[in-house]
Amino acid sequence: MPKHAGGGSSSKKPLQFQDKDDDGSNIIFGDDKPKKRNKKTPNTAAEQDDATNQPGQEAPKTPNTRALIGGASWTGKLPVNLLSEHCQKHKWGKPDYTMTKTSSGFLSSVILKSTDPKTKEMVTLPPFVLPSAYRDIAAQSTAVEARHFAATYALFRVCSMRNVHMMLPPNYRDLWKGDFEASKKEDIKAGRTWMYEADPFAAKQSQDEAQAQKLRKRAEEENKRSQKATQSVNINLASELTGTASSKNVAKGWMQAPKLEMGKRNRTQVEDLIRRNAVWNPYGTEFPRSQTEDSINKITSLGFRTSHVEEAIANCRDREEALEWLLIHVPEDDLPTWSLPEGYTAGISMASGNLKRDAAIARLAEAGYSSDLCTRNLEDCGGDEGRAAEALQSNLVSTNEVNISALNLTNDDSVETWKEEQETLDAIFGHRCTTISTSVVEVSLQVEHLAACKLRIRRSLLYPKTPPILGTISLKIPAYIRLSATRQLLIYADSNLLGEPMIFNLVDWLENELPRIVENPGKLRDVTAAITGPPLSDDVSTERQTRVNHKPTGKGWKSGTPESVELYNQWRSRQDTPKQQKMLAQRQTLPAWKQKQAITQAVDQNQVTIISGETGSGKSTQAVQFILDDLIQRQLGASANLICTQPRRISALGLADRVSDERCMVVGDEIGYAIRGESKNKPGRTKITFVTTGVLLRRLQTSGGRKEDVVAALADVSHVVIDEVHERSLDTDFLLVLLRDVLSKRRDLKVILMSATLDATVFEDYFKQSSSVGKVIIEGRTYPVEDIYLDDIVLSTGFVPRYQQQDHGNEDIRDYSSDVAKSIQNIGMNINYDLIATCVKYIDSQLDTEDGGILIFLPGVVEINRILDAIRALPNMHPLPLHASLLPSEQRRVFPPSPRGKRKVIAATNVAETSITIEDIVAVIDCGKVKETSFDPQNNMVKLEEVWASRAACKQRRGRAGRVRAGKCYKLYTRNAEAKMAERPEPEIRRVPLEQLCLSVKAMGVADISEFLKSALTPPETLAVGTAIELLRRIGALENNEMTALGRHLSMIPADLRCGKLMVYGATFGCFESCLTIAAILTVKSPFVSPQNKRDESKAARSSFARNEGDLMCDLRAYNEWCSMKSSSNYRDLRSWCEHNFLSSQTLQDIFSNRSQYLASLQDAGFLPSQYQPDTYPSLNAQNTNAALIRALIAGAFNPQLARIDFPDRKFAPSVSGTVELDPEARTIKFFNQENGRVFVHPSSTLFDAQGFVGNSVYMSYFNKMATSKIFIRELTPFNAYALLLFGGPITLDTLGRGLMVDGWLKLRGWARIGVLVSRLRMMLDDVLAKKIENPSLDVAGSEVVGAVRKLVEFDGMDR
Repeated sequence: MPKHAGGGSSSKKPLQFQDKDDDGSNIIFGDDKPKKRNKKTPNTAAEQDDATNQPGQEAPKTPNTRALIGGASWTGKLPVNLLSEHCQKHKWGKPDYTMTKTSSGFLSSVILKSTDPKTKEMVTLPPFVLPSAYRDIAAQSTAVEARHFAATYALFRVCSMRNVHMMLPPNYRDLWKGDFEASKKEDIKAGRTWMYEADPFAAKQSQDEAQAQKLRKRAEEENKRSQKATQSVNINLASELTGTASSKNVAKGWMQAPKLEMGKRNRTQVEDLIRRNAVWNPYGTEFPRSQTEDSINKITSLGFRTSHVEEAIANCRDREEALEWLLIHVPEDDLPTWSLPEGYTAGISMASGNLKRDAAIARLAEAGYSSDLCTRNLEDCGGDEGRAAEALQSNLVSTNEVNISALNLTNDDSVETWKEEQETLDAIFGHRCTTISTSVVEVSLQVEHLAACKLRIRRSLLYPKTPPILGTISLKIPAYIRLSATRQLLIYADSNLLGEPMIFNLVDWLENELPRIVENPGKLRDVTAAITGPPLSDDVSTERQTRVNHKPTGKGWKSGTPESVELYNQWRSRQDTPKQQKMLAQRQTLPAWKQKQAITQAVDQNQVTIISGETGSGKSTQAVQFILDDLIQRQLGASANLICTQPRRISALGLADRVSDERCMVVGDEIGYAIRGESKNKPGRTKITFVTTGVLLRRLQTSGGRKEDVVAALADVSHVVIDEVHERSLDTDFLLVLLRDVLSKRRDLKVILMSATLDATVFEDYFKQSSSVGKVIIEGRTYPVEDIYLDDIVLSTGFVPRYQQQDHGNEDIRDYSSDVAKSIQNIGMNINYDLIATCVKYIDSQLDTEDGGILIFLPGVVEINRILDAIRALPNMHPLPLHASLLPSEQRRVFPPSPRGKRKVIAATNVAETSITIEDIVAVIDCGKVKETSFDPQNNMVKLEEVWASRAACKQRRGRAGRVRAGKCYKLYTRNAEAKMAERPEPEIRRVPLEQLCLSVKAMGVADISEFLKSALTPPETLAVGTAIELLRRIGALENNEMTALGRHLSMIPADLRCGKLMVYGATFGCFESCLTIAAILTVKSPFVSPQNKRDESKAARSSFARNEGDLMCDLRAYNEWCSMKSSSNYRDLRSWCEHNFLSSQTLQDIFSNRSQYLASLQDAGFLPSQYQPDTYPSLNAQNTNAALIRALIAGAFNPQLARIDFPDRKFAPSVSGTVELDPEARTIKFFNQENGRVFVHPSSTLFDAQGFVGNSVYMSYFNKMATSKIFIRELTPFNAYALLLFGGPITLDTLGRGLMVDGWLKLRGWARIGVLVSRLRMMLDDVLAKKIENPSLDVAGSEVVGAVRKLVEFDGMDR
């Protein structure tokens, strides 16, 4: 029995069922027949006889468990049984009990377990233990009582919200309502409500996730604070430099990190490139004086010479750059040991086989020159060691280029003088002087603390008119100090000793000055710059091209100018023509015509005019004409320039055609259009230009990069008309913010907002603080549209679904007859293609011989293709697709009439909702669905979901049926479902990633992106903006709150940032066509299909293209082969080839279309020449087949979406030829990313079963990740360590010599110097991109920098 439950007191003893002389140790629980075990065993025979000779007396009965726990009269269930039943009911595991015996009694606790039915993973909860303040009541006299006490407390933890205590024995009931309830209140007050959830396993998962999120957030905050404190761009000082980190667990993870190596030739080339071209402290920032001494001490403590550190501080802006400078300029043999690679030994080189040549190089290198430099000079001098030595010395004392041919001089006097001096030297120095040859002598130096030092003197051709060729020889002195001593000695000779024998004086000076030189060798740059030779001119011109911004001066608004009068006369003459009269008659039937005067007055009197009108009222075609005609009649036509934005390309094209027809003119004259990659207009002549919103934004974005430039970009524009503003697209909301700013500076600019379902108050409130706002409402529509809902469609067509789908919901169908209700239930909530096909067939039968097309609204391309396949099976149908991925020419196919005897059936996405008129549409089938992007900034996850459309969108869809005649709208949903739809769509700015928007804002010269976006009509979430800005930093588009060269490129390309980055890299590195194709594939999808019944065959077909190089390389090869087949095979063979390889012809065609669109966009942005063709610009595509390079560029474009590959320990097996390494099993290879930890390869990937990866790949890039039972990564590409270094995040040095860290989490074992070289090379690459920005026609693919980067990633840093 438990101790008393009141107030936690233990003064009252538990109930006793034993005799007063019995301590209870003879009780055995478990049944009603306990065996006796006497406390005291009789010791004597008499006592035994006494015990056995009392037939009328029995030993006292021991109480059973029920009586002990519940009392003598308790007949109910016991706590242990109740807990077991509760666990069984919830399908938890059998409870486990812990048991501990203490001085106070027995203590027990319950451990609950549960197995996840999907993953089969066992989840074990921590023991349920009372808080320490109540721990004294948990101690029980017996183990059985302790078990039941623990069971009661466990029940309370999971059932405290229920009246379970009513089923407990009395004392446990008191515990429940007393001490347990009191402890619960204290826990809740302390914020531990989760302890009393009914499902403790769900509570534990929530707690774990919250804790993990908290830790991630803390880590992010610490990372941000660290970045802000250091202001580091590339290389950050490690813990020993900043003094902030502990030495604990220093080596953790380094031993398993991939090893980084760089071939000697590659390293020499990169070092030479950086020393010649790298810019240190480009803005001349002065190192803070308050930090100078501290920084010198800290960097010196890492093992650098004080003089070197002082020189670095003088040349650099901060500590981090100073450390980079030192690692570049300090020669290898004087670097601290932590910065050297494992097993480094200076002076070892491979023999070439030419012993004489190798010996000459070794003698030249003894003076301190690098072996490579000695080799190059010896070859330039035709193998003449003397001439090579003189060339090296000439470079040491002067950076002017040495003319080797000029060294072919002779001087007999010089020879004679040299011989005489040798005799004198022998007499002076004795054995210290050694004659090596007739022109070379060595003198051993006597310098304190510096043993084995020699001065080698070689006679120069004009000695003593010029100094001899000198070399300080000592294995104990670093090479660059030897060169510094030689250089200072030559300067001394040149200033003081020319014209007379000087060797004795040179030896004397050097013996006296060498200790000082060793201690303070002078500036590193004086030596390193000289020995690397004069700077070479890069093949990319450094001359900046100045962009000319043509900024019109603004509108004159002068009436009666000659141009305006001429426009009026031409307009007036057209009005009386029969064709124009006929068009006017048609226009006058539109509801908008009645509001003609109201519209022109509102526009004339206000800066902002809001026009709302029903679909079909004519507002999109008429309002712009009313404004233009009014200006022409007032003889202001010369100043008129109207830009009308449309959300989609087909709307702009359709309206331009329609308005041109109504004005009896051709497109491109008075009425024009401009869409991505295509335009028809005449500057000065075109008065109304229909454009997509993105085109206008790009015009503002590329105007110059300042707020004033945005205003100037609209200086020649009189009116900006924003149509379909209700859709609240990202571009539209951004444009509204810009226009509101422009209106405050351009009082003559007019803005007109139009929509069929406009909430005018919202827009009026947004503009009225800075501008006057007028409103016009256009009532009525042209022709009526009848709505036919799902129940009416089922009744009319008699449709019976073949398969039962999910329940439609009782609330939606309760008003219908049982048969209709059952059919609706079976149709379900998903798109039923059989129903749509039946509906098309029914409409066709109703129309009979009447003309008229059918427009079907579907959420996406997949659904369009599926329904078109079904419609093709129907007789006399002319099916056509309409979606944004089609080329403009393909989109225009929906406008002409169908072939004779066939009915046009158009399957479209929401591109057909607004601003287009397809003349013969009389019926609309609306599935009520749309594909919408949603973004969770907390998890940085984007989802494309099929959701119900808004009522405003459905209203627009039904209006398509009543544009030219009365029509019908067949709604494949119930009236109740329609009532539940949202009134209007949520603004796109609140549900999509904002990286592209933030980049566009920055491109316009906005300093504070967050503040700017707060002024939007509906401001985005602060977290979403912060996430976007951080990602822009990580991908290299922003640096120190300023746009990089890459960022400026990306801001001009209308594509996903990753796709845009890939195309920029492709053009830069000479593999443009391949990168363009991959970007198009990512925009559409993989062309491979995987039928359910042929999964294995399709997988094998795809693997034949993959070559273990990843999904995107596989898709690229398939597309390239399709293109080759397409140009050389007929349609039947091409289709057969696609079917054989499980490729979708339609998807490949969509990829082709997207490629064309991207190409047009890049040409439009000026990134590519307008006449670009792959064969006319071979340098842009010279590396198209370089798979290693393309994989590296993909990784760079997707950064930071990278995963680390964790290979298992290597295993070996014996073979005939010896021991061989075994490939690891695919399931033993693990993948980890920064955000989620372990992630898994998606089963659809070509790398799902991979046992290894090409090209020393140790990392994986991915385009998408998705969370189901696990977190899967898709669109995978493996890549090597140099791709990570050159295209990854910031590089951090580990000053304990373990290696490098990229982006704060990816470790590489290697030489610290490699990290600095790569970091500087990345900066130089950014300069190349900047030059490309200034001059897009510049060919940078052959740049020395680009070539070095390409070679490193292609061969993983090795020499090949």
